[in-house]
Amino acid sequence: MQKKWLHRIGLMTLATTLIVSNAQVTHAADSGEEWEINSDVETKWEQENEQKGPSFINGELSERKVTKEADVRKFLLENKEVFKINSETKLDFIESDVDDIGMIHYIYKPKIQNIPIDNSKIVVHVNKDKKITAINGEFHPNAPEKLKEKQKLTKKQAINNAWKHIDVKRSEANKKMASLTGETFNTLEETADLVVYHDDNKQYTLAYRVELQFAKPKPAYWNIWVNAESGEVLKAINQAQEFASTGSGIGTLGHHRQLNTFYHQGDYYLYDTTKRMNGVIETFTNQGRGDRNLPGVYVKDEDNRFTNEEQQAAVDAHYYAGQVFDYYYNTFGRVSYDDNGATIRSIVDYGNNYNNAVWVGDKIIYGNGDGRRFAPLSGANDIVAHELTHGVIDETADLVYANQSGALNESFADVFAYFVDGDWLIGEDVFTPGIEGDALRSLANPTRYNQPDHMNDYQHLPNTRDGDWGGVHINSGIPNKAAYFTVHGIGVSKAEQVYYRALTTYLTPNSSFQDARQALIQSAQDLYGESAAQEVARAWERVGVN
Repeated sequence: MQKKWLHRIGLMTLATTLIVSNAQVTHAADSGEEWEINSDVETKWEQENEQKGPSFINGELSERKVTKEADVRKFLLENKEVFKINSETKLDFIESDVDDIGMIHYIYKPKIQNIPIDNSKIVVHVNKDKKITAINGEFHPNAPEKLKEKQKLTKKQAINNAWKHIDVKRSEANKKMASLTGETFNTLEETADLVVYHDDNKQYTLAYRVELQFAKPKPAYWNIWVNAESGEVLKAINQAQEFASTGSGIGTLGHHRQLNTFYHQGDYYLYDTTKRMNGVIETFTNQGRGDRNLPGVYVKDEDNRFTNEEQQAAVDAHYYAGQVFDYYYNTFGRVSYDDNGATIRSIVDYGNNYNNAVWVGDKIIYGNGDGRRFAPLSGANDIVAHELTHGVIDETADLVYANQSGALNESFADVFAYFVDGDWLIGEDVFTPGIEGDALRSLANPTRYNQPDHMNDYQHLPNTRDGDWGGVHINSGIPNKAAYFTVHGIGVSKAEQVYYRALTTYLTPNSSFQDARQALIQSAQDLYGESAAQEVARAWERVGVN
């Protein structure tokens, strides 16, 4: 069933009465608030979650100018009834960023007992005229004053419980390797942070969020929430984001490539140090050995001509990784997926007949396919762009990989794959090599590959692995079709800037389709004005998100 959205509020406070009707907020005549919300503000939220408050509100929110962070805090507190800010939830100011069009974005983290609520943030957006133009995020009005649990576990104990839960031996995942330039890197990354975990039942629990990233014994990027008192695992999800629903050189499809390589002790390596980044672009081969040889060995050649058949998948992975880096750098000024020059590491020839490509938090692992369902997956630049964009998403909006936010995660990866590749099909170069014109997905026609393209056909699936984590690869067809309409409405060059701004400026971890619509409309308004914003709005209306 399609979600219904409200355009009006009715609430009483000691200071004033606020009424929203036809998307307008008006104030009682006796209001004396200095930071009262203007009368032309539009806000929406889900009908079934009316008490939750709006997750995205925009317009020129106040006549007063913001000159410092304290002004933003005053505005939030004096209008806390509108945003349904729980007085027990502390809003911790994190930072303010000035973007390239002069807007300032104030970022807050909601906390309980000074512990951050996980997967949550609030962003207040101020234009160059110093007026608040939008606020979005997760306010958590139902958060308790105090948490029931006491911190009894240490970080080390929480990490141990996490390893036990996933049934992987830490010693098997903890491997070190030296780079060509002498730096040593660990194939295992593990962290544990104390957070407030909240679930769909509105329960708030003191927990450790444990992250385990490793490539052996199999590619994984685990997020595991462990009760900080009892040690119980509350939730575990492997966010290794899979692409499938499941010198010079020659690539897998016979294309000749110019490659940036590195000479070291008599050999040339697929190791690119030419990009304007702190790290490098490097490529390994797993040699078909799966979890017994990760990350594998560097791909090298004596004469700097990578033309052997066993080198083809590595040639494509290396070449396309550089292409995607160049796209983000030249189009947005972004330096690698983390915007801080992180190394881009690719591992090809994984396993035997492995029909997948996987982003595991700091690297991409590519299978060579079984020759029927897939050819080597690194042979498609849109697959490489899709996987690296998951890295960009992790470092920006950090969209939770479940339900609508997870479908947006997949959709934004597809949309930027389109911007890199230039056609609406995803994976067509390597999918079912024996069938001409076939693909995994189509942004122009999602229904062709069994995805919905309108909210009337939204698939309500369980948030489990068997349920595709709430249909993240299935329901992404709806925002994909909205992107298709957007590009046709405002053109590619404007659309890619609008999508990048929405991803890096407005979206937050639990953003819904409605939030994405508002974020994209606001981004279009910021960059190109009312006409472009209306085109974006129409694109989403055509897929049933109003």
